[in-house]
Amino acid sequence: MSGKREPVVDVQGTVADGFEPVRDAFAANFARRGERGAAVAVYRHGRKVVDLWAGTRDGDAPDTADAAPWEEDTAQVIRSATKGIAAIVPLLLHQRGLLDLDAPVGTYWPEFKAAGKERVLVRHLLSHRAGLPVLDTPLTPAQAVDGLSGPAALAAQAPAWTPGEDHGYHAQTYSWLLSELVLRVTGRSIGTWIAEEISGPLGIGLWVGLPSALRSRAGRLAEIQAPEPPASSGLRVRPKREVVDAYNDPASLTRRAFAAIDPAPDENDPAYRAAELPASAGIATARALARCYAALIGPVDGHPRLFAPATLTLARTEESAGPDRTLVVSTRFGLGYMLHGPASPLLAPGSFGHPGRGGCLAFADPESDTAFGYVTNGMQQNVTADPRAQALVRALRTSLTA
Repeated sequence: MSGKREPVVDVQGTVADGFEPVRDAFAANFARRGERGAAVAVYRHGRKVVDLWAGTRDGDAPDTADAAPWEEDTAQVIRSATKGIAAIVPLLLHQRGLLDLDAPVGTYWPEFKAAGKERVLVRHLLSHRAGLPVLDTPLTPAQAVDGLSGPAALAAQAPAWTPGEDHGYHAQTYSWLLSELVLRVTGRSIGTWIAEEISGPLGIGLWVGLPSALRSRAGRLAEIQAPEPPASSGLRVRPKREVVDAYNDPASLTRRAFAAIDPAPDENDPAYRAAELPASAGIATARALARCYAALIGPVDGHPRLFAPATLTLARTEESAGPDRTLVVSTRFGLGYMLHGPASPLLAPGSFGHPGRGGCLAFADPESDTAFGYVTNGMQQNVTADPRAQALVRALRTSLTA
C-alpha cells in the first residue's frame, strides 16, 4: 500500500440537487489530477446549478501553509477560451446587419487586401481558413499588445495556403485579425465592445483588456503557473508522435503559430492582462463564462438571449473539419467556435465552445439548455482536451442523464 497522501482541499460553493457528481469530480481533480486552483460553474435553463471553487490563486499546492486561497470572485487569464467570447462580437454584428460574413475582409479593412488576400472572407477568419496562422517575423511581447503592429504585420503577410481551401488553428494571429476587423466595423476596440455590450449588461467578471482599477485588486486575479512535466503531475499524457514532432520542429506551422509572439509573453504581467488580445488574454471567472454562454442560448435572469436562432445555427454549423494544419490532429470548427469531437469533447454533438491551452474550457449545449465554465491556474501540457475539464464534463453528463 502506498504511503503517498492525496492532497485534501476545502471545496467552496454550492451545487443544486442532482449535480453532486460535478462536485465529486471537482474534488477528485485536486486529489488525483494535479489541480492547483480552479473554479467550475454550470447554468441550466438560465439558472445557476453549479458554482464551486477551491485551491490556491497563487499556484502553490493546495496544502502549502502560506498559499493564497482561491476566492469566490477570483478571475484569471483564460488563454484560448477567450476566442469563444470574442466570436460573439462578429456574430452579433452580423445579426444586427453591420457585418457581412461572406464579404471579403478587405471590404472593411482595405490594407488587408495585399499579398494575395483579396479573397479572404470574414467567415474564413472565424473558421481558421484564412491561411494566416503564422507571421514571417514574429512580434515581440511589446509589439503584440500595442494594437498596431499585429494588424500591420497581418495586412502584409502572405497566406500559408489558399484561403478557404483548408484550415489550421490561428492560435495567436486570431487576436489581431478579429480585433482590427471589429475596430474597422464599429469604431470601438473589441474589449470595449465586449465590456459595453456583453459583460456590463450581464453583470459578469469577464474582460478582454483588464481595466486599470482591477489590476491590483487583492484576491481577484489568479497567477498562471507553467505546466509541470506529465511525470511529476501524476498524469499519463502520451501525445501522438507526429504531434510531438510538430511542436518540436521550429519550421512547422504548429511551432510557428504558437510562437507568433516571441519570446512567449508573461501572462501574469499587468501589461499582458491589460492587452486586448481576443485570442489569448481574456480574463474571467468560471461563473462569468457559464453565464455568458447561457445567455447565448436562452434568457438569463430576465436578460434576453443574445443569439437569435439563425445566429446560433451559424455558431455551431460545421465550417472546418478534418486534419488541422496547425494542431495536426483533426478538429471541427463552426464560426468562431470549436465543435464537439475527439480533439475537443464537449457535452454532446450539438455543443459549441472553446478550450484554452492548458486547461480552461467553456461551452453551451442548446439541446439540454446547459452552459459550462471551468478555469484553472495549474496549466498542464495539453491544448484541447484537458483531463480535469473532461472529468467535469463527464460528471455533468451523468448529472443530466440520471
